Amino acid sequence: MPDTPSNFSLDAWSTAVADAVSSAAPAVVAIQTRHARASGFAWRPGWIVSSDEGLPEDEDAEITLPGGATLPAKVAGRDPTTDVLLLRCEGLEAGQVEFDATPLRAGELAITVGAREGLPVVASGLVSLAGPAWRSLRGGDIDARVELDLRLRLGAEGGLVLNARSRPVGMATFGPRRRVLLIPGSTVERVAAHLVAHGRVARGYLGLSLQPVRVDPRGVGAMVMGVAAQGPGDAAGFRQGDVIVAVDGQPIRSVPLLLRRLGPASVGAVLAFTLQRAGESLEVTLTVGERPAD
Repeated sequence: MPDTPSNFSLDAWSTAVADAVSSAAPAVVAIQTRHARASGFAWRPGWIVSSDEGLPEDEDAEITLPGGATLPAKVAGRDPTTDVLLLRCEGLEAGQVEFDATPLRAGELAITVGAREGLPVVASGLVSLAGPAWRSLRGGDIDARVELDLRLRLGAEGGLVLNARSRPVGMATFGPRRRVLLIPGSTVERVAAHLVAHGRVARGYLGLSLQPVRVDPRGVGAMVMGVAAQGPGDAAGFRQGDVIVAVDGQPIRSVPLLLRRLGPASVGAVLAFTLQRAGESLEVTLTVGERPAD
């Protein structure tokens, strides 16, 4: 067995982790709907934050508190672009979570705390990637790109992430290819406050159904397969069969990247589209609308 530093104690480390979980667990709840199970945490008295992806369909939920007591809850707002979901739970008296704003670094210890049947569900690992602010595939602005090298159990999505100082730093969620991502506390605070006020976060809307298409041996375009009546594309004069080849002078790289531009800040923006229509090139100006409620 290799030598260990004299000041290193597995018992002390284990005790510190257990104490951190015990401190965070009173704010973490289990959430059950007809079709899904996830975790969440008390963001404010009467309000719970969880993962939109973890609870994608139902509006009514049952909350299991630490210790096993249950309360009804109802979805009050969603933002799929940042994966933040807000539930209203009358009678929830747990105090609010205070996030540590200290940036995480690659290699730091990270602990996730979810809940199941009134008990904490814990995983630990390392911060495998820590980067700057980024925009999700759905167009949401997230304040830091943080990936966690740990195994997040089903039902633990939406729980808290703790740093090595035992402080909450954000929410645990699944990203592409089941990578575990951190939604930073600053993003949670910003989006949840907006959902309290408005119930939803506006997203940009073109009113166009698009499909990728090759426009030359190396180029990519977005073919208009449908135009929503009275939508922004209809008002701008788009037609079925038009092929978008550039936006604001920048060539189309892919349809998903085009749609990623349609975050909350895009509503009301004026975009210049370069089209091919019946073999001719033309310019069309479109004012981005707000996506209708689902």
